[in-house]
Amino acid sequence: MECTATMPDRPEKVYFFGTCLIDLCFPRAGMAGMELLQREGIQVIYPQQQSCCGQPAYNSGFPDEARQVARQQLKAFPQDYPVIVPSGSCGGMLKHHYPKLFADQPEAAEAQHLASRVFELTEFLVNVLGVELEDRGQPIKVTWHSSCSALREMRVIEYSKSLVRQLKNVEVIELQRERECCGFGGSFSVKQADLSSAMVADKVADIEQTGASLLLSGDCGCLMHIGGALEHRKIAIPVKHIAEFILERTRG
Repeated sequence: MECTATMPDRPEKVYFFGTCLIDLCFPRAGMAGMELLQREGIQVIYPQQQSCCGQPAYNSGFPDEARQVARQQLKAFPQDYPVIVPSGSCGGMLKHHYPKLFADQPEAAEAQHLASRVFELTEFLVNVLGVELEDRGQPIKVTWHSSCSALREMRVIEYSKSLVRQLKNVEVIELQRERECCGFGGSFSVKQADLSSAMVADKVADIEQTGASLLLSGDCGCLMHIGGALEHRKIAIPVKHIAEFILERTRG
């Protein structure tokens, strides 16, 4: 994927969609994402009335319940500003599934308009803002997990990796089986626990063989799942969202 600009005008304001897992489990990732945007001179608006994107209900086969939750998001981002999402999974729901979810509903045009304004965080930093990073950290070896949604649906992995590659003291060691799912999949990890456990075991083995001292990703669901498996196996490799990592490496 080539990182070429697709949005000619640099916006003055953006909305930030926080996601449930960032709100409840990884708040530092969300704060870091907003600070990275603010550092570029962007005014970040965080609507307090935002909530879940509706993906858990949608993926579990409950479209009516998903629409009920999703309608709140249509109301929460009314102005014509980009909506920045620090998650390929939630970004994919807003951008690709909302138009389908509301295709035969009165909110169809509204859903399409919201979808057209959605950007995954690293995509926006690279493709719209043209961010240039100066690494201020010590040498470190990291590896990268590509979530299924970021890889196949939002197709933003090259943006994420290009940011990490700008950090001169960071060596990225690629996973041998990067394109394989970690087994989280939201409710999948609950409904198919044995299969999910086998998948994350493969992922953990792949991470361990890299010799990296840190795992990065852009999706907190995967980080939670893999991080828990690493901790359970007493493997001392921490996990971190890319936004938090970049901010830490580039602070003055």
